Amino acid sequence: MKKSDIEHSTKVDVDSTTSEHSGLKGLLETILRRFRTATFMIALFPVYLLAVLIMAISATPAVYFFNFMQEFSATFSAPLNYFFIALALIGGFFIYGFSLIFVAPFFNLIIPIKMKPFRGPYYSLRSVPWFVHNTILYVVRYTFLEFITPTPLNILFYRMMGMKIGKGVHLNTTNISDAALIELEDKVTIGGSVHIICHYAAKGFLVIAPVKIRKGATLGLKATVMGDVEIGENAVIAPHEVVYPKSRVAADHKPAKAKSINGLSLE
Repeated sequence: MKKSDIEHSTKVDVDSTTSEHSGLKGLLETILRRFRTATFMIALFPVYLLAVLIMAISATPAVYFFNFMQEFSATFSAPLNYFFIALALIGGFFIYGFSLIFVAPFFNLIIPIKMKPFRGPYYSLRSVPWFVHNTILYVVRYTFLEFITPTPLNILFYRMMGMKIGKGVHLNTTNISDAALIELEDKVTIGGSVHIICHYAAKGFLVIAPVKIRKGATLGLKATVMGDVEIGENAVIAPHEVVYPKSRVAADHKPAKAKSINGLSLE
């Protein structure tokens, strides 16, 4: 990773109320840092508005389906009418979800600001793309993604969100943040409830750094991988193991005393 990609703590004062930038960018960042609580609350409004817009567009065909079923069953007997209303509600939810996994990545694509590796103050203009990207990701994660994990649809969704995913990847988790900075090479296995998070806090700084998992690596149940990590080919991370920031896991690494993980023999 280039030094220009992540700023060093010696060059940035995280407690500063002024920006090192000039012009309009500097003015906006200075206001953001000087009036942190107020500007943060103001900044939340367009982000929530974006989330509402994405969810509303995705729910539109579901509402149409509900109205159709309601009118269709209006003359039926009460039990049958209630059944069709219930069918419309549950069916509508899945119509919403399947629409959402395409609508959300579309908005992530058209937004002009893109998330990049970064080390600096949380109250910074460079943290805005990270915040927006994860807002879009979490709308899907917390309302529908569990219903399509693991299936080819969750692989498709993450690819559309910018994650680099090779062939034969098995991805059995929704606990993913910062998808655009994650790379999974061919035949990587991500076990159930694994956390992959490309951001962390350090000494008052927000650090956003990529994660790369090379060919054939396996992450066991509920393992955690943090930012600025590279896991080598065919390495195995044990269940519940934490891979800390800046770690480099060697190729063919195996957990001590383990015989198998996720049914995979380590011998």
